[in-house]
Order: sequence, then C-alpha cells, then structure tokens
Amino acid sequence: MGQFSADIDRAALTTRLNARASGRHAGLSFLGAKAFGESLTTAGSSAPVVARYRMQNGLRILLLRDTSAPVVSYHTWFGVGSRHERPGKTGLAHLFEHLMFNETKNLPKGEFDRTLEAAGGEVNAATWIDWTFYYENVPSSELGLVVRLEAERMANLVLREPQVVSEKEVVANERRYRVDDDVEGAVNELLYKTAFTVHPYHWPTIGWMEDIQAFTTEDCETFYGTYYAPNNAILVIAGDLDEEAALAQVQAHYGELPAAHLPAHAFQVEPEQAEERVLTVQKPTPTEKLALGYKSPALGSQEHATLSVLNEILFGGRSSRLYRALVVEQELATEVRGSLSPSQDPGLYELWISLREDKTAREALLVVDAALAQLAREAVRPEELVKAKNRLELGFLQGMETASGKAEQLGFYELVLGDAHRVFGQLEAYRAVTERDLMLAAATLTPARRTTIFVEPSGEEPEDDDDGSDGEELEQDGAAA
Repeated sequence: MGQFSADIDRAALTTRLNARASGRHAGLSFLGAKAFGESLTTAGSSAPVVARYRMQNGLRILLLRDTSAPVVSYHTWFGVGSRHERPGKTGLAHLFEHLMFNETKNLPKGEFDRTLEAAGGEVNAATWIDWTFYYENVPSSELGLVVRLEAERMANLVLREPQVVSEKEVVANERRYRVDDDVEGAVNELLYKTAFTVHPYHWPTIGWMEDIQAFTTEDCETFYGTYYAPNNAILVIAGDLDEEAALAQVQAHYGELPAAHLPAHAFQVEPEQAEERVLTVQKPTPTEKLALGYKSPALGSQEHATLSVLNEILFGGRSSRLYRALVVEQELATEVRGSLSPSQDPGLYELWISLREDKTAREALLVVDAALAQLAREAVRPEELVKAKNRLELGFLQGMETASGKAEQLGFYELVLGDAHRVFGQLEAYRAVTERDLMLAAATLTPARRTTIFVEPSGEEPEDDDDGSDGEELEQDGAAA
C-alpha cells in the first residue's frame, strides 16, 4: 500500500503557513502540518496537507484541502462526553446533542436545519463517552454559511423551559426504545455498569432515566456555559476549500467568542479487576445470549492495535475462528461479533453471541475460552495474520475515502489522543503486530479480567420495534475510529 504518512518540506510549509497566520490572520498560531501519503492519494495527485492552527481564544482548527469533489465537510468536536458528567446528572452531554438543533438568538427554532437543507447540506451529530461532535457536508460554495451557523449555535443557543422539557421527553423516549425495551441495549448498559466500579465509563452515554427526567434549565445553562466554548472545541474543515478564505471566515465568526473556564476533571482510575463478575438476567428474547467484556487497553497504545488484530482473527468475516466454530461447525450461534473500545482510558473488549434455539450461552462460553487458550499457546498461521491486517487496513482506508471520513478521523484523533497526526500511525501499528504479540494479548483475556452476562429468555414477548422514530440521529456507540 505504500507509506501511509509522509513528512513534507517542513521549512517551506511552515514559512508559508506562518506568514498567513501572522499576516491577514493575526491571532492565529500555526501548530504544524503533515501530509497524507500514497495510501490516500490518487494517481498523479499530490499528498494533501493537514495544517493545524490555534486561535487566541483556544479554538483549534484543522484544515485539509481535498479537491477530489466539490464538497466541504465541517466538523465541530467538543471535549465533552458522558465521562465529564457526575452521578445525578448523567446524560447531559447527550441531551445537548438534541438541544443544539433548537433556537438561537438569531435563528428561530428549525431554521438551522432548514437553512442547511436548502443549501443542499447533510447534518448530523453524535455523543459518546469521551466526546460530542457535530458535522455538515455541504457544497464547497456554502462553507461561509456553515461557519456562520456553527459559530452562532456555539455562542447563542437559547435554553428556555419549553425547549428543555421537550428535548428531555425525546431523550427519555429514545432511552425507552434503545435501552429499556431493547435486549442488547439493556445488556450492554449492564455490562459497563458492572465492569466499571469507579470510573465514569460506569454510566451510559444516554444517562440514567431518573437523571434525564430531573434535568433543569439551570443544569443545561451551566453545562452549555462550561463546555460549549472555543477553548473546548476543535474545528476540522476538509474538502474543496481555499485555506486562506476558510481561515478568514473562521476568524471573523469565532474570533470574538470568549474562552470558558474549563473544570479540571480528576477521573478515578479503575482498580485492577481480580476476579470474574458474572450475572444472569432474563429478557424477552427467543434464545439465549452471551455478553462478555474484557478489560482492554486505551486507544493509542500498541496493545490496542494488537487486540484489534486479534479481534479480526476471531470475528473478522466468515472464515474467522469463532464464526467458523460457533456458527458453521458446532451450529451453536446465529450471530457472533467482537468490538474494541477506542477510548481515552482503558475500556472494554466486548463479545456478543446470539445462540440458536435450544443452545446455551454456557456452551458458547466454553468455545470462546478454548479459542482464546489456543491463541495464547499457538502462533497463528502467517496467512491468517496477513488476512487480519489486510481487513483492518481496508476498513481504515475505506473510512478515509471521503472528505467527511477524513474530517471525522482527524477530529477524533485530535480530541482523543491530542494530535490529529496520530491517525497517520494507525496502519503502521497494525502492521507491526507479530504472532508473539497476539499470543501475549490472548493470554491477558482471562476470566479474572472479564464481566460475563448470561441472558436467558424470560418467556415474555419482545416489544414492538416501531417507536415512530424517523431514524435521523446518528448513533455512535461504537465510536469513530
């Protein structure tokens, strides 16, 4: 695939961009630049450059010029997620994902969406444990419109009792549909609640129902004034843009916004888990389910990349080990999958298995334990390792094909790891994984480090899935990476 990241003529680039920042754009600090390499360029094209700036009020700006299509993707990432909440006030970050589409001082309710829709734009948002982000994909000619609208709602959101009450009910209904009345949603919430005892990953992003219903307008005003500020935000603009014009527009609309006093969060470190935590629950499901959560490393470590490769060997496609064992050979399950939290702090490696009729979750657990034990004692075949790495690489590159995909990855890495350029090393981290690394990683996936939930049929009929939702909200329970 060629070299993914490539250093460029840093002296020339720094001189050019610093001149822009200190000339027409006084008050901007140039933080550095890096070029995408061969993997993300087409034949005959030069590698696009990601330039990073910071405004005097703390706003970070990432620019990536990509003229492959006449569109611009505009992402606003805020350094606030459910981890920044506190007991009794869980779910505020997610509530704001809804509130931010309401009225502002200069925009009546609904005008934000109507204006962007009339301009041919696509709009959405997402919240997770570590972050909240909003994005617009628009024709490149409409960049100025997006800058104006996003600066407006960062500074001038209207928070009155009717808006807050209305959105609280929307979120409460969402919780009923996606968690309370959904088997997998409820079990996943219980998995995190049990696996984490002191770290804020203990509570769900959507919040506990009693907290959602108790939010006041004052709670929302305090949260907005604390976290929706330029020094807690990252703008990523990718696509068919003129860098100087984009910087000028951002400075014109964001330059006067004041920085906020950001609280210094002291997150409790989750104690080392010493023994398996086991729960058995009954849910309205026709067959048994098995949910496992192993403590896993934080994003950015080589161990996280190794576990990502191991997950591909276990669950990556129909030829993967656990798909073959559970679905094809022993015919125990109808669905198997694994996912790894791309989180700032150590998270969970989650496994979910849906059993066939008359098959048990305990039978499936024996198969999982046997597969992990084999990986810990026997090196994988070279061709199996190559296949796993190729699948990860393909998925990563496919996610970076569009301006929106590039913007999302850059914003995610800038926020979670503090440097968007860390995205350039992701493929190298996968490629560096060895057979020995996989054996060591598999050896850490012991019962003592996991939470196990056996889900048994309760005999009740499942709830009707139709909640009347229009399906517009983007859900990011699996994150962006």
